[in-house]
Amino acid sequence: MLELKNIAKAFGDCIANEDVSISVKKGTIHAIVGENGAGKSTVMRVVYGFYNADSGEIFVNGKKVSIKSPHDAIALGIGMVHQHFMLVDTMTVAENIILGAETGTAANLDLDQANRDIKVLSDELRLNINPRAYIEDLSVGQQQRVELLKALYRNADLLILDEPTAVLTPQEVSEFFAILRRMKEQGKTVIIITHKLEEVLAISDEVTVMRDGKSVGNVKTSETNAKELARMIVGRDVLLRVEKTDASPKGITLEVRDLVVGGRNGLAVDDVSFKVHSGEIVGIAGIEGNGQTELIEALAGLNPVLKGRIEFESRDITNCSARKVKELGIAHIPEDRHKRGLLLNSDLTENSILGMHYREPVASAAGFLDNSAIEKRTKEIIENFDVRPPDSTLTAKSLSGGNQQKLIIGREFQINPKLLLVSQPTRGVDIGAIEFIHRKLIELRDAGCAVLLVSAELEEVTALADRLLVIRKGKIVGKVDPKATSVEDIGLLMTGGN
Repeated sequence: MLELKNIAKAFGDCIANEDVSISVKKGTIHAIVGENGAGKSTVMRVVYGFYNADSGEIFVNGKKVSIKSPHDAIALGIGMVHQHFMLVDTMTVAENIILGAETGTAANLDLDQANRDIKVLSDELRLNINPRAYIEDLSVGQQQRVELLKALYRNADLLILDEPTAVLTPQEVSEFFAILRRMKEQGKTVIIITHKLEEVLAISDEVTVMRDGKSVGNVKTSETNAKELARMIVGRDVLLRVEKTDASPKGITLEVRDLVVGGRNGLAVDDVSFKVHSGEIVGIAGIEGNGQTELIEALAGLNPVLKGRIEFESRDITNCSARKVKELGIAHIPEDRHKRGLLLNSDLTENSILGMHYREPVASAAGFLDNSAIEKRTKEIIENFDVRPPDSTLTAKSLSGGNQQKLIIGREFQINPKLLLVSQPTRGVDIGAIEFIHRKLIELRDAGCAVLLVSAELEEVTALADRLLVIRKGKIVGKVDPKATSVEDIGLLMTGGN
């Protein structure tokens, strides 16, 4: 279906792809894996016409092609679903899907026909998407199905999926994989870019491994395992489990009492109470959209509290500003790194001092920025958290998702927090960086920090947490010991099953 020969792509002095050759068989699911910044997304964006290769050849169905734009790719039957969805929230599913491929004329747009066609497509793959629903009312998993429909509506035979499960719950991942298998049965070809080795092994037929911009191996999935793939990706043996000693919790750092926080459709957090001690990690498990986001943002000073009380070190901080919260020693790693964590068009230096830009040591008492102190701080974050490429003049948007995450984590750790609020710490992050981030969180806990962790990855939250709270419909519905409770039982609490 697709063959890449010796593809090279550079951005200035930064070489993203060097001599990449990949062959994808028709009617298969082909995984591309590698560390953050290995060049996976770049080479697939070359295939989709987002970027033009500096050299190399592309063959589709055995025929050499020139792909200069996404328009060319779509004409060749190639579709791509990006890691960060490209949907207009205030428009309907159908309006989003036909955007750029409208039926009828500009004066007489045939939306009814589009609605019918999209319903047929949705029913074929059992996607259960209402074409008339508004994007802003859909869950993340449903939005991803809209992106799939968008590509299929344009008659894509080859679908490129960039980190497709990064924002899905375990249940949504199972449903999504069933959809991919149905697409394969229909003769579609799927390329999946992912970091999750267990998913690679579960869904793919073949795997291409990339490292440092090059393709370094291609294996049949049935002939490999997670350990071998991890070694190929990182170039060394990787610990595939979290290693930690038992926690030694001390005094209460955070106490939340009868907390009520509003959401888009009523109450997002409904009468929640819990405590977090210094020197422990308390995890919050729940299907996304059950109040975790609003809870963490209320604690971080980003969401107003309607009722209840938040105490930090016995001090009332209810409805304190985000600036005040940070000044007290509370760090926040947000779930949406683009919306809440970074200034994408600013360089790494500027991003490394966000929330600290007016305080010593990066600013003098008179409020003037100290460039040498800022440079030193940025260098420490880049080195200590292995941000790649290690160039402080790059803009945040030029980094891969995982390296953006490492920059945010490095910045927040740099304030030596007493309390860390962390949401989805390893979303879209590669296997080597996951191991690194997990180790850093354990080190922070062992240094006496209180950590409140939210993760959609059930295995992650159970492996890291010393105590686990389960949230459903804005209420804490269970308090469990992750070492003594099965993932299945936690999953039942999350879904309200028996």
